[in-house]
Amino acid sequence: MEWSDTGIVLSARRHGENAAVVSLLTENHGRHAGLVHGARGRRARGLYQPGNALTARWQARLAEHLGRYTCELVRARASLVLDDPPRLAALAAVCALVEATLPERLPYPQVYGATGRLLDTLEASERWAEAVVHWELALLAELGFGLDLSACAATGSVDDLTYVSPRSGRAVSQEAAEPYAEKLFPLPPFLLRPEDDAAAAAADIVAGLRLTGWFFEKHVFGGQGGRMPAARERVIDRLQAGAAATARSPG
Repeated sequence: MEWSDTGIVLSARRHGENAAVVSLLTENHGRHAGLVHGARGRRARGLYQPGNALTARWQARLAEHLGRYTCELVRARASLVLDDPPRLAALAAVCALVEATLPERLPYPQVYGATGRLLDTLEASERWAEAVVHWELALLAELGFGLDLSACAATGSVDDLTYVSPRSGRAVSQEAAEPYAEKLFPLPPFLLRPEDDAAAAAADIVAGLRLTGWFFEKHVFGGQGGRMPAARERVIDRLQAGAAATARSPG
């Protein structure tokens, strides 16, 4: 068995002295693992950092075997955000979430494309945190648990949408939510407006991550007794710390 594909490194777990089991999100073969001999050597160690884009050749005697990878670097994304802890935390969280949610060896070309674009955004845009929330909403939809933020679940109105029902995943208007607003999630305004509008506040981004996190834990991890990857919680911690530092700054 043999195939070649492009992929994004999700993780590299030590195997023996110098080898690693490398997990890639590939364009045509989904989340797929393989053994890489020498992956922990001095020359190859930087190749298998989460987020890096590679070309990969996978070989195995039988399809169900782990097999082995031979890879070449296409884009070293990890090294480009090493000096920015919040972006580096987000990169790690994105890769960890893909690995934790996608079934093995099933192609998800939309997720592959969206993840690559998000990782590029992490490098280049100051509004990367908003992009992470939008990406998580899209990932939920790909997994079959999309939220409907288009109209109020109670009235059908498209105006003044301010909350999300934790039960249905649908938006709720301010008026309809009044009797039980404390039981609903706030709907961050940036999820409803065009991306070329003003940048979102840090508090709204954290609210967006709390919102998507609830539905991941309820629908994706709930039946497995699992939780969101710890790397993702570190993103929220970084964003909150940054917001607090900004609030303390004079002027």
